[in-house]
Amino acid sequence: MDSEIFVIGHINPDTDSICSAIAYAELKKKITGGLYKAKRAGQINSETKFVLERFGVQAPSYQPDVRTQVKDVEIRKSPGVDGSISLKTAWSTMRQNSDVTLPIVDDKNHLLGLITIGDIAKSYMDVYDNKILFTAKTPIGNIIHTLDGELVVGDENAFLNQGKVLVFAANPDLMEDYIEEGDLVILGNRYESQLSSIEMKAGCIIVCDGASVSKSIILMAQSNNCIVIKSPYDTFTVSRLINQSMPISFFMSTKDLITFTCEDYIEDIQGVMAKKRHRHFPILDKNGCYFGMISRRNLLGAKKKKVILMDHNEKSQAVDGIGEAEILEIIDHHRLGSLETISPVFFRNQPLGCTSTIVYLMYKENHVEIEPKIAGLLCSAILSDTLVYRSPTCTEVDRLAAEELAKIANINVEEYAKEMFAAGSNLSTKSPEEIFYQDFKKFTAGDITFGVGQINSMSKEELEKIKEKLIPYMEKAHGDHGLAMLFFMLTDILESSTELLCQGHGARELAINAFKLDMNVENIYLPGVVSRKKQVIPALMFTLQHDN
Repeated sequence: MDSEIFVIGHINPDTDSICSAIAYAELKKKITGGLYKAKRAGQINSETKFVLERFGVQAPSYQPDVRTQVKDVEIRKSPGVDGSISLKTAWSTMRQNSDVTLPIVDDKNHLLGLITIGDIAKSYMDVYDNKILFTAKTPIGNIIHTLDGELVVGDENAFLNQGKVLVFAANPDLMEDYIEEGDLVILGNRYESQLSSIEMKAGCIIVCDGASVSKSIILMAQSNNCIVIKSPYDTFTVSRLINQSMPISFFMSTKDLITFTCEDYIEDIQGVMAKKRHRHFPILDKNGCYFGMISRRNLLGAKKKKVILMDHNEKSQAVDGIGEAEILEIIDHHRLGSLETISPVFFRNQPLGCTSTIVYLMYKENHVEIEPKIAGLLCSAILSDTLVYRSPTCTEVDRLAAEELAKIANINVEEYAKEMFAAGSNLSTKSPEEIFYQDFKKFTAGDITFGVGQINSMSKEELEKIKEKLIPYMEKAHGDHGLAMLFFMLTDILESSTELLCQGHGARELAINAFKLDMNVENIYLPGVVSRKKQVIPALMFTLQHDN
């Protein structure tokens, strides 16, 4: 079975990051028939939520980390066993399945304990008293099976719950000095011995050598509630085998069990496994039920998660654990970042206003029809990223793509864009933290790492309210991240302008120098600046590189 391939955008995803992932996953499925799944690396913002609801598309599931997990390893699906089965049955099961550890489960498949080959071997070597079968509450059915016996009188579902085990070959007259009520007596074909055992209220007699049991003994046993079992083995063999009838629940390990879940990360469990002497560990599913077994050897064959990155190629913007994943493709429209791959990948990077435009082109190149809901997602992403063609990142290709997609989706661009931006800019109920991280990205220039967030709004009044919330919060965010500098773009869509908030040593001076402003300006107001990718980041990068 082919493994899943995640199509995932950057952390703090915007509309393009989500919509391009959904659309590209659908395209790859249609082209290849593979198991491509759109994922998200963060919370969906209000604008994107509006878009998804408008076109009736479910949001991708959250994927916080792409490190290799237990579920990516070939788990041995050894079935759990009932704790009442005999040592003999457990041993046979292990040999048949080449197992060294058996999980014991209840009727709801919850793990009760473990038994290993070592535990079974120890049970044979240890010296037990003659009451051990009763102490272990051995089922009668186990004894019958272990001795290849036949139940003559009694209930095979009963248990031994009192007495001791006796092997009796002496004169019947001597038996009354040894046999007590409830005892299990191993004996031969002597009628007198069988009768005497029953009269002494033995709980069970085992007749060896396949000897027949007379009707009178049967009737006597029935009236005295004495179980009668017939075995083809001699008394020596029966005596040697009978301890193998004890239930494994008596010998299983129940304390300090080391278990893992399917969701655990391999790097987190390796250290735990290395410290334990046993080699196999039970795996539980999300409901806490037994799922299978895993060993250190299984980890050698762990498969990395396969991912396709959308709308980014910076490691700082990628989902956690990306260094452990196998990157298959990168589809992006940003500058080349710091991401490295072990093997060559398909990398499509075009200087367009939106990643969704690239996805649109790939649909056309592969002659795959774009269904209305996918067209709606792609068009929304283009309108969002280009600010309805106002952004300097917007190209004629973006515009033509959006117009064709709008026809397929049956939407009026101007009217729909107003609804979409209004939904996205309604931030009155959101906390400063939610606003700050709605669209936040990290960048690196040499040894300096800085972050830039952005909010787009069609309301100047709303931007002022957001500003009041963000200024005190940015100081906290700066301390939490440990970044050299933080910037936040308050972008007015209608006026095509941005007010830039700054935090951190040298941040304000860097912005003033980057945009050639007067050092005495109170607010850093940037008319005509709306694009983080094409206007703000290049200016900051250029200034940092030349100042250093």
